[in-house]
Amino acid sequence: MPLLMLAFLVVAFSSSIGTAQSNRGDVIIAMEERQLRPAGIELGRAEAESGPSEIALPGQVIVPPQQLRVVAAPAAGLIETLFVSPDARVRAGQPVARLRSSELIEAQRLYLQATTAHNLAAESLRRDEQLFRERVIAERRLLVTRAEASAADAGLDERRQTLGLLGMQPSDIDQLRTTRRISPALVVTAPISGVVLERGAVAGERVAQAAPLMTLADLNPLWVNIQVPITRANALSPLARVLLPAQGAEGFLVRIGRSADAQTQSVVAVAEINSGAEALRPGQSVNVQVQLSAGGVGGQWRVPAGAVVRHRERSWIFVRVPQGFSARPVTVLNETAQSTSIRAPLNPNDQIAVRGILALLGELNDADRG
Repeated sequence: MPLLMLAFLVVAFSSSIGTAQSNRGDVIIAMEERQLRPAGIELGRAEAESGPSEIALPGQVIVPPQQLRVVAAPAAGLIETLFVSPDARVRAGQPVARLRSSELIEAQRLYLQATTAHNLAAESLRRDEQLFRERVIAERRLLVTRAEASAADAGLDERRQTLGLLGMQPSDIDQLRTTRRISPALVVTAPISGVVLERGAVAGERVAQAAPLMTLADLNPLWVNIQVPITRANALSPLARVLLPAQGAEGFLVRIGRSADAQTQSVVAVAEINSGAEALRPGQSVNVQVQLSAGGVGGQWRVPAGAVVRHRERSWIFVRVPQGFSARPVTVLNETAQSTSIRAPLNPNDQIAVRGILALLGELNDADRG
């Protein structure tokens, strides 16, 4: 039918077609039987689908952020040695690098200086407490000595914590206090057990404090970021089963994004892979199947692809009712070129518009403006 003639018919029907809002959100479009043929509207029936269905979607494997650790240089200095290479497995506490640092030398010197001051203050306090008991000195002098000893304690604790921030282990700090021998080198250890994903420095390089040396990751479990079109996002639910058939892995949805990408008009759903994660690699592109249960509002149905339209960021079908048609919001589960799987409150005998729905969509738009 020519577009000009079809547009004319839509305008001609506007005087006799009305709309009304139902209690459950449907929009009733009044239309008489004699108006169906001129508008090119054809009716059909939805086919019931039973059992769980699947949505096939693309995804990318990532490491959960809580399982990533960046090993940084605790102090500025020269990297003498890197003990591990990319993709190497390490255990927590294993040496991964050795760093020579003048900052470390200075921090150890200040620690020994604070140790000496602490010992002197402690000895002065012991002596003045004895003299005060023998009534040789006034209480004021004892109070001053106690304050100096407390300040020396705080200074020593500060210097000890500074050495800890520079990567020295408590046992090494105790050894320094006992032997008073300053070491120019520092061994950097792995904070977690995992795999070296990448190295950010090489042996012989001078680095600043906090410069990244390498990135470690615990690769079990892994996450998959799934790109979900907005039209299908409402069909997903947390804890839904997720399958990666090509890799023999599976897991479940842990989160469904609330914001959409402006370019692709999709949201990101995150799945945790708790079985078969060893077959995956961070950064790998995968095909994901998200299984859908038969639950939700209404049953699951298959309708011709042209029977579903988009309006107000939702999907709708037009169900034949005595007054005309009921524009009913539905949830799209899956789409092909020929058919669309939906979840909707339908009955097996319901008739829906499958062709020529331009006039009905126009009335649905008019209902919003009215």
